[in-house]
Amino acid sequence: MKKIETSLPGVYIIEPQVFGDHRGYFMETYSTKAMADIGIDTVFVQDNQSFTAQKGTLRGIHFQNHPMSQAKLVRVTRGAVLDVAVDLRKGSPTYKQWVGTELSAENKRMLYIPQGFGHGFVTLTDDVEFCYKVDNLYSKEHDRGIRFNDPAIGVEWGVENPVLSQKDTTSPMLEDSDCNFIYGE
Repeated sequence: MKKIETSLPGVYIIEPQVFGDHRGYFMETYSTKAMADIGIDTVFVQDNQSFTAQKGTLRGIHFQNHPMSQAKLVRVTRGAVLDVAVDLRKGSPTYKQWVGTELSAENKRMLYIPQGFGHGFVTLTDDVEFCYKVDNLYSKEHDRGIRFNDPAIGVEWGVENPVLSQKDTTSPMLEDSDCNFIYGE
């Protein structure tokens, strides 16, 4: 596996080694040893998968508050998304900054997002399958969201009228949220 730095320290693009021939391909999508070899020692405890039928559907910006915050390793197994991580740690030198990268079944890239960051994606194709590992179990009590179009963050999603859930339509702006991430904690 290859780790590619992004503009947000701790957020990495991960490129797996893909072995292909006339029959197709093989790749390791996760290995504790391979991840440790590139400096990521997160222990994941849950795998999740979502399906999104329509291009232009936006999910996010989501996170879980401490003490149930989650690091994520995300990838796409069908279709393509613009995947986004946002630094939500008060006091961080990159607070409110975001990074986006295309993840697709074709490019096989993954994005590693540490605790303290919000996460979201917008589908670039129809019929997207999105898979992700998390290092903490889901907790409805700690589940939160920030408005996808918060001008204090300014994510450039590339869609004017995204398809949204009720949660994403009504999530608060960051300044009105109870996000409890503190840089260095």
